[in-house]
Amino acid sequence: MNYNLITILGPTAVGKTRLAAQLAFHFNGEIISADSRQVYKYLDIGTGKDFSDYIVEGKQINHYLIDVIELPDEFNLFDFYKNFFKYYHQITERNKQPFLVGGTGLYLSSIVQNYDLKETENESELIETFQSKSYDELKKIYLELNPNPHNITDFATKERIIQAIIVAKAQKPVENKIHINSLNIGVNPGRDVVKKRIKERLERRLNEGMIQEVESLLNKNILSERLIRLGLEYKFITEYLTGEISFDKMKEDLYKAICAFAKRQMTWFRKMEREGVKIFWLTEPDFESAKKIIEKEYVFPH
Repeated sequence: MNYNLITILGPTAVGKTRLAAQLAFHFNGEIISADSRQVYKYLDIGTGKDFSDYIVEGKQINHYLIDVIELPDEFNLFDFYKNFFKYYHQITERNKQPFLVGGTGLYLSSIVQNYDLKETENESELIETFQSKSYDELKKIYLELNPNPHNITDFATKERIIQAIIVAKAQKPVENKIHINSLNIGVNPGRDVVKKRIKERLERRLNEGMIQEVESLLNKNILSERLIRLGLEYKFITEYLTGEISFDKMKEDLYKAICAFAKRQMTWFRKMEREGVKIFWLTEPDFESAKKIIEKEYVFPH
């Protein structure tokens, strides 16, 4: 197969980032991150942002979609999808090899499995525009967009027609989208090893100041509800800092939640495989083993 992307995936706490950086250094590549939380600024210890991972033999490996979004702003699947293709083309135009690296299953699938996501227009602006129109005018606009409606309840009220028009108009394709054929390398040391590493990492991060990191976010007037929505470390530590749970309960529940998260990640990757995605699995983030897979399977452009 003619591949045009190398993807490194796996559950949390297995060393994906460092492996990807080593491979990118060797194969003249750059990295696009598929991590739904590392994209945010100030979420450093809790998300495991270690920028030294991207330095190989003294060289900084270029990486994208890490530490770029300000809280409380949101970054969703479509934002990732659109930005992936933007950076993909920037990387290839410099004759570099793109690497996609991370553990957010939906982000990875959207690229590796070639989801056809569409860009929605600004909903609030559309609603404002359509509110001034009559019921009959709106019905005419909708029928022009969708001549054969399946759901007559879309015509029940003016508000329903406006929503139906917004849905019908939300079909703007992403610029620069291309078909991706990804060579996928997964790292999975097994559940027991992952759980042990999660426990060790949790202790280390608490000692490094993870609680103080969340405290500083609350002091920046980031609402506790927003931090809780980020999940895992930010959820449980926020609940501890706001007095909802004790330190011991926070630590115990957080460990269990991260282990459950790692299990869900592996469930997602197995689902990808059942849907036809080939993943070359390694039990450790071993550079030589991954390099051999790439050298055997990937045809680099001359």
